[in-house]
Amino acid sequence: MIIIKTAEEIEKMREAGKILVKTHKALAKLIRPGITTREIDEFAEKFILEHGATPEQKGYHGYPYATCTSVNEVICHGFPGSQVLKEGDIVTVDMVVNLDGWLADSAWSYAVGNISEEAQNLLDVTKESLYIGIEQAVVGNRIGDIGHAIQTFAEGKGLSVVREFCGHGIGQQMHEDPQVPHFGRPGHGVRLKEGMVITIEPMLNIGAWQSKIDPDGWTARTVDRSLSAQYEHTIAITADGPVILTDQDMVD
Repeated sequence: MIIIKTAEEIEKMREAGKILVKTHKALAKLIRPGITTREIDEFAEKFILEHGATPEQKGYHGYPYATCTSVNEVICHGFPGSQVLKEGDIVTVDMVVNLDGWLADSAWSYAVGNISEEAQNLLDVTKESLYIGIEQAVVGNRIGDIGHAIQTFAEGKGLSVVREFCGHGIGQQMHEDPQVPHFGRPGHGVRLKEGMVITIEPMLNIGAWQSKIDPDGWTARTVDRSLSAQYEHTIAITADGPVILTDQDMVD
């Protein structure tokens, strides 16, 4: 069931989004060669708690961390741990903030020091594909319009679109209806209505789109060990167009 949010409820989600954005901006200054993914996770959890919110991912279906930290060929759901980031790596940090019962979700990919041109292109195209998808998140369009726009752009740039993981509705629960694939056919799928709140979170790979899951039951990697990146925003569907509730320009 799709849960339509009121303007007041969307504003509560925007406030959660502000804390999430502040966390990402603080992480952007922290991430560097020599840091471990566990240090990233511990910093994010402390930062969120100090700002009066809680990390919603921790404890979700037994997930033990406040963030997902996905390095290089890890597509998503990477476990923070003792892995030391090195020059040339890329790392995606994905987190969900709960403020007074309302959620915001955003993932961001970061360069660790100087990275290759190929890796930088992956980050650039993945980020641009997110905003191309957001442009389609308007009243009257369908979910397939979002996925088609992302897929067409990404594949036109020579990258592949992960199929197994998708965006989703969000509100007081992390995962609500509808699912939001990042591939698809225009004019197909659920019609977008005012008051819907969804995540759009394309995951693009340099190589094949398929993934495999580690024995931990969470960590998803590219089957060919090619690099993967992800960018994600929480989006409100409004009469005036899509509103990004995790916009990194809304806080200093």
